[in-house]
Amino acid sequence: MAATRTNGDPGLFGPDSVTWQAHGDPMMWVAGIRALYLQALHPRAVRGVMQNSDFRRDAWGRLMRTAGFVGTTTYGTTEAAERAGARVRKIHSMLGATDPDTGERYGVDEPALLLWVHCAEIGSYLHVLRRSGFPLTDAHADRYLAEHRHSARLVGLDPASVPANRAELAAYFARVRPELAAGADAHEVDDFLLRPPTHPLLVPARGLLWRRVARLAYDSLPPYAHELYGRSAPPPATVTRRLRATGTLLRLVPARLRWQLPPKHILRAMARLGPGVRPAHTDPCREVYVC
Repeated sequence: MAATRTNGDPGLFGPDSVTWQAHGDPMMWVAGIRALYLQALHPRAVRGVMQNSDFRRDAWGRLMRTAGFVGTTTYGTTEAAERAGARVRKIHSMLGATDPDTGERYGVDEPALLLWVHCAEIGSYLHVLRRSGFPLTDAHADRYLAEHRHSARLVGLDPASVPANRAELAAYFARVRPELAAGADAHEVDDFLLRPPTHPLLVPARGLLWRRVARLAYDSLPPYAHELYGRSAPPPATVTRRLRATGTLLRLVPARLRWQLPPKHILRAMARLGPGVRPAHTDPCREVYVC
């Protein structure tokens, strides 16, 4: 890359990674909501969330903490990423959930649960970005998944157990599919995402803006998720057109304006490493890494 960089710490992934480019895209917010919908379909995983937090009161805080973790591990220093991972592992090690049907008590840091949360999240990011027009080839997609064995390690997973390409991720979802169900907890998450609590003056905006985003995220789920939730979605071609239109619109907002929003992970990374490391969605393959 022609742009000048400093000798600052590039962090866990670095500017030459697919992750560095992809996570600067505004469609990550839609992808994050899709991930919540998908994660809620694993009864043991969502039970761990519901029994250890007041989801309705703290859902925004949970969403922002997840966004902060992704931002720190993507654009922060290696030390900051490792600290964030250690903090997550410590919290998870102290939490458990109880199966109301069997009375079984289990930890929320069970590898199978951590793997589901990871795959649903990373798979959603990749799916929404590509379907909305972010220019990632199949090779980039595989590289992205391989890179996120690093983030899986941070939350306590053995990297060797984590899908490292599209074929492995598809096989994982096929394997776990029989364990998924839309119970009361999943429907509570669904209800929250459609009608999040907000100030009365903001209710009209919630209906006009937020609900459209939430529905788009829901519509982008795989067909089996729609069947489990019991709500249909438009034809896939219609959903793809809407994702691409939304992506095109959001990408028209100047990046510098978007990056001013707290906690400004990208701007801090640019200050540390130089302006040449700014994420670019127009042609990331040409501008940043060798294909």
